[in-house]
Amino acid sequence: MSEPGKSINDNFMAMVSAKADVTLPLSEFQPQSTLVHEEHPVERARFPVIDYHNHLDALDPVDVLRVMDACGIERMVNITMKTGDEAIRMIHKWGSVDAGRFTTIGWMDWSDVAADNFVAVTLDRLERLVEHGARGIKFWKDLGLTVRDEKGELVRVDDERLAPIFDKAAELGIPVMFHIADPDAFFLPIDARNERFEELAAHPDWGFHGSQFSKTELLDQRDRVIARHPKTTFVAAHVAECGENLGRATKLLENHPNVLLDISARASELGRQPYSSRALFLRFPDRILFGADLVPEESMYRLYFRFLETADEYFDYPSHASRQGRWQIQGIYLPEDVLRKVYRDNALRLWK
Repeated sequence: MSEPGKSINDNFMAMVSAKADVTLPLSEFQPQSTLVHEEHPVERARFPVIDYHNHLDALDPVDVLRVMDACGIERMVNITMKTGDEAIRMIHKWGSVDAGRFTTIGWMDWSDVAADNFVAVTLDRLERLVEHGARGIKFWKDLGLTVRDEKGELVRVDDERLAPIFDKAAELGIPVMFHIADPDAFFLPIDARNERFEELAAHPDWGFHGSQFSKTELLDQRDRVIARHPKTTFVAAHVAECGENLGRATKLLENHPNVLLDISARASELGRQPYSSRALFLRFPDRILFGADLVPEESMYRLYFRFLETADEYFDYPSHASRQGRWQIQGIYLPEDVLRKVYRDNALRLWK
């Protein structure tokens, strides 16, 4: 019954106000979707897969092979984070297990960047890596963000002193992988407006807000390197660091035929803009590589396959434990001819 002297509406509003006076820590808010829709889990990829972007240094090859066999992963590319003799040992660790199933990309060594002979030493290192079986070299985001020269100044991504290294990669026939920035949110304040607040709160060292070069500047520097070295093949990791801006990724592919993208750790971004993402794959089927960049697990790969192969709606994206943002993704149901290229064929072309 209504309280005497008050209308039914007044009482209803008082009841709603009382129930709404509830606080809940964000970490405890775990909503369960009430959507009812068809689900099409994918146990194994439709075609053999090459995971072109992963980090296996600390893992057991037996465990990795078990996951690969269960999911249809034909070959895994280990981007070793070791340098020097440790990198050589890592190449042989995985190659000795099964050279047909494991390939290694080397890691750029900045340990003596301030030395006068740094470039000459680096060229020798590249030759040694390739002699031992490395199939590429990776430039990571320490370039442009933390690596400093003999004067203590940040080394720009497009520093002309590095040009002989990119030319050497072309001479050796190996691609250069670039990962020199991160998601847009990592360059913003870690506050209530940041869409990846929980991820960055768990990993505050991942944030680059206030860095000397903005993300846009870093990408511009990278793109200048790509333009200056048309004979060098470049792999722009993580959708060229443009997962939130596929227009920029598209222009990169339009302007530079020597570039491929990998999709590693970006199903989260691609899957929340499925129409634009599908259009990118259909327009550039020869320029996109499959990659995971996550600990090899069956459940992780199966989410990637579901994203690429089905038209399922509103499901989890593959991610690390702290997730990347509070959203779900949609599948982009790629045609079989595109899947074959993305899963395997495009990677094979890099090794011819």
